[in-house]
Amino acid sequence: MRPVIYQLFVRHFSNDKAGGVPWGTREENGCGTFAGVNDAALESLARMGVTHLWLTGVLRHATQTAYEGVPASPACVVKGIAGSPYAVTDYFDVDPDLAEVPEQRLEEYRALLARVRRWGMVPMMDFIPNHVSRCYSSVVRPGQSLGAADDKSVFFARDNAFYYLEPCGGDAPLLLPGGAFEPERGCARVTGNNAATRTPSAYDWYEAVKLNYGVDYRSGSTATEGLPAEFAPGEAVPRTWRQMDEVLAYWQTMGVGGFRCDMAHMVPMAFWRWAVVNARLRDADVFFMAEAYNDHMKLCAGDAHEALLAAGFHAVYDSEAYRGLVNMYEGCAWANDLDALNRAELPLSTHGVRYLENHDEPRLAAPGHWAGQGEAAARALMLAQYAAVSCPVLIYNGQEVGERADGPGGYGGDNGRTSIFDYTHLPRLQHWANHGRYDGALLTADEAALRAFCERLLPLLQHPALSKGAFYGLNWANRQTPGYGRLAGEEVSGHRLYAFLRHNRKARSTVLVICNFDTSAPAKTWVHIPEHACDWAGKTAQEYRFCNLLNPTAPDVSITRNALAGEGLPVQLPPGGGLLLEWK
Repeated sequence: MRPVIYQLFVRHFSNDKAGGVPWGTREENGCGTFAGVNDAALESLARMGVTHLWLTGVLRHATQTAYEGVPASPACVVKGIAGSPYAVTDYFDVDPDLAEVPEQRLEEYRALLARVRRWGMVPMMDFIPNHVSRCYSSVVRPGQSLGAADDKSVFFARDNAFYYLEPCGGDAPLLLPGGAFEPERGCARVTGNNAATRTPSAYDWYEAVKLNYGVDYRSGSTATEGLPAEFAPGEAVPRTWRQMDEVLAYWQTMGVGGFRCDMAHMVPMAFWRWAVVNARLRDADVFFMAEAYNDHMKLCAGDAHEALLAAGFHAVYDSEAYRGLVNMYEGCAWANDLDALNRAELPLSTHGVRYLENHDEPRLAAPGHWAGQGEAAARALMLAQYAAVSCPVLIYNGQEVGERADGPGGYGGDNGRTSIFDYTHLPRLQHWANHGRYDGALLTADEAALRAFCERLLPLLQHPALSKGAFYGLNWANRQTPGYGRLAGEEVSGHRLYAFLRHNRKARSTVLVICNFDTSAPAKTWVHIPEHACDWAGKTAQEYRFCNLLNPTAPDVSITRNALAGEGLPVQLPPGGGLLLEWK
């Protein structure tokens, strides 16, 4: 089954408190809970075609909110009030904010995992291996204390948990943007983004410290030479490897079936090969998805995405495909340029993760982003991004109703993203949630229409042609088609109109996808499907029918093979609209 992953940020998802204030407390702004993700919510997500539920922000992390037995972290290491969920303070605990009864938070989380399973979905959570909070201290497993046995007199040692600035000792303070952090006075550690300085800036991951996997990261890819192989026994691998394997095993035992691995390219590939093998010995079906980029922090030679796939990951973020669509609105790219990103021979066409939103990217509907056209183009963008390839897809909670990042924020400012650092809510998603009923009774007409589109499209991603079919771009065959260009009088080409075929030879199944990225004008034109494309799809008849899969009540269109290659298939698309047609 093709993975359809729904990113559910627990702190936001079931928060039904309206209003709120910037930099507000939990009491002022409210907070979603594990119990709030109830059976009604899960049934609706399952019916929408979701196969994997990524529960985001679950691990206990640095926060300015205190609970019995879990004190607040110093303000200088907390971004926002709620805090960054990627500054983990205990790998074996969950955030008390997310529990109805904080002392029973692990039991409530375990119950949510069981509910997800009952609705036929695979529960996933974040695994954050590159860095932890400067305040890391496990209350669940106090004996598993990161760094307790470290040699702090050196920058790097194979079995140290962290990297220590040299020289240690003395009284030199660690000065964070919010003030001095006294626990690291005289012996400061490297930040999560490799900044080896006692004065990290606000742009650094200053609240987090980098973990050491037995390599001196300053040497880049050559630092990983000589690391143990994937079947090495536990005593032969660096200490951090063993500790991270304990973390994965702990959550697998609790019922977690998959992990979204944060900044996976910053961790040695040898560790991933070893860790994935061990995780699959416990559960052969455990799903590994990597967030990764080809930046200067990668710990591998060559392409980081390919290295992670070779290390055992099922899927890796396809940020290039995401940027390709953004550049059509914020850059100078044309629809024609998308063909290069959708070629079937590319590893990420089957093992990438296609997304339009996640917690790190602006909302499609956020004002000032996507050149202000993302909300109007949402249908065309989802068709182009999800239907062109066979890889897993990701939907961020609220995307299906056009969330605009309108809830109260704080640390992140007005950047088009729903803040992950603050207590906030999703105003449009609240219309669907309807105070825990999850029946959509409060949705506006536009919100309901977009969600209905997602309810039709996402299950169709399991269609044989879309789940395992090959790709054939049609824009090259339509460069002389009247009306195919953006505006009358321009050179005719695929500036804002995009068409392609997907074909599964074994199932003898073919679909035609057409997207109108122009949000200001409808498209009334023809799509030529040349003889070569007919032969490629194994179409030998003299007459065909095209059936609308997104609107089954629409009449079929019949056309001869000669007309298909000649005048072309007549199509009409609204601004920002799309068609998904089965070719019979």
